[in-house]
Amino acid sequence: MNTHASAPGVDGSSVLIGALAPLTRPGWVEAGQHLLAGLELAVRDVNDGGGIDGRPLELVVRDTAADPHRAAAAVDELAGLGVAALAGEYHSVVARAAAARADALGLPYLCSSAVLDALTEQPTQWVARLSPPQSQGWRAYADFLLGAGHGRIAVAAQPSVYWATGTRILREYLAAHGGTVIELDMRALTSADVCDELVQHGATALLLLVGHPEPAVPIVRSVRRDRRLAGIMMGAPAGQPEFAEWATLLGDDGAGIPFLRYLPERLSPLGTRVEKALRERLTEAPSFVAFEGYDTIAVLAGVLRSHGVDRARIAESWPCVAVEGSRGLIRFSRVPGIGVWQWAEPPVQVVDRDPGQPDRFRILHTG
Repeated sequence: MNTHASAPGVDGSSVLIGALAPLTRPGWVEAGQHLLAGLELAVRDVNDGGGIDGRPLELVVRDTAADPHRAAAAVDELAGLGVAALAGEYHSVVARAAAARADALGLPYLCSSAVLDALTEQPTQWVARLSPPQSQGWRAYADFLLGAGHGRIAVAAQPSVYWATGTRILREYLAAHGGTVIELDMRALTSADVCDELVQHGATALLLLVGHPEPAVPIVRSVRRDRRLAGIMMGAPAGQPEFAEWATLLGDDGAGIPFLRYLPERLSPLGTRVEKALRERLTEAPSFVAFEGYDTIAVLAGVLRSHGVDRARIAESWPCVAVEGSRGLIRFSRVPGIGVWQWAEPPVQVVDRDPGQPDRFRILHTG
């Protein structure tokens, strides 16, 4: 999908921002739609406020479809179109490909929603990130598991750098606190097999490190219907239950499955206004991904207004950023072990859908 959004055409008068999002399968389309809604809403707000020194801000959107090669090609194309910076992406492996290409081309990239610690192979000045590193979020999730009394954890996992990294983070953290992680390889198991494995290993919790809706939805249904597993907790740290499609497909079965969400306990007045506008745009409750999209443009607009549209000056400005976003004050710093400029204190929550009211979220833990 190749689209322009929210401002006049590419005629030299606009300040262009390249936007990457998964908008078709096999990408997580709902996440891509929420990300794009946040990006577009922020562009509208920037332009309603006078744009960038009187010039309208314009998104040039490219669909990655969760394909790293497609994303890298899109970065090349967008760089050639003259975008001042790159924004967006949800899938970590795709964002890593985009970040590598942006670094090679000298194109500033503010990553909205991908969490792999190793977003780039080497430290770079060109890339900054809003979402917390996976190690930060998933350790908070491990703290939640331990606090809830779960020390024997099974993970149903598919092959992926993202899932493998998450499993390693959980295993190392839980082992240091006396816990155990049992890995179930979903290349070889059916959802019914998963139930048998959980009984055999005596796991008290099952984490879904798998794609949505397949095979996550069938696994949840199988576990919910197995009387032997009535006391087991299921979790989805990657956030599958955040989106409305999860509740639509699973109904009550999808409630009570804790996941990571990157929102504060209470929204600021700006966050409240953004939440209302996003809800109207999406015709459903906005996910944290929509807020990440909004904050991405808020940061880039602040940088463009204060440092201009030169790519090198934008990249040099990351350590100077102090922008009030929809989820708090955003500043970037160098975090040990992370090669990009990182928002060091994004909000981290573990939440679930309330079993008594599945369209309501309960905050279970803050990291």
